[in-house]
Amino acid sequence: MSTSPVEHHPQRHCFTVDTDGRESILQYRLLAPESDNPGVDFTRTYVPGELRGQGIAEALVRQGLTWARAEGMRIQASCWYVQKFLR
Repeated sequence: MSTSPVEHHPQRHCFTVDTDGRESILQYRLLAPESDNPGVDFTRTYVPGELRGQGIAEALVRQGLTWARAEGMRIQASCWYVQKFLR
């Protein structure tokens, strides 16, 4: 099994990992991107069933949060899985 590193796709508003042609994804939406107080809402994490339990979702979330913090964004999460990392 071949798993790619986490990739950020700003035009698609997501982070992805490709594993043998199957995509795992962390989706987000920007909040007030043109304001003095931009933010991001992480809305959905998805890993195909047969790939779960391998840390892929965690890698996606950690990369997404690292990016958002580096950009100085307010962070919120509609996704229950991402919420666990914000506690």
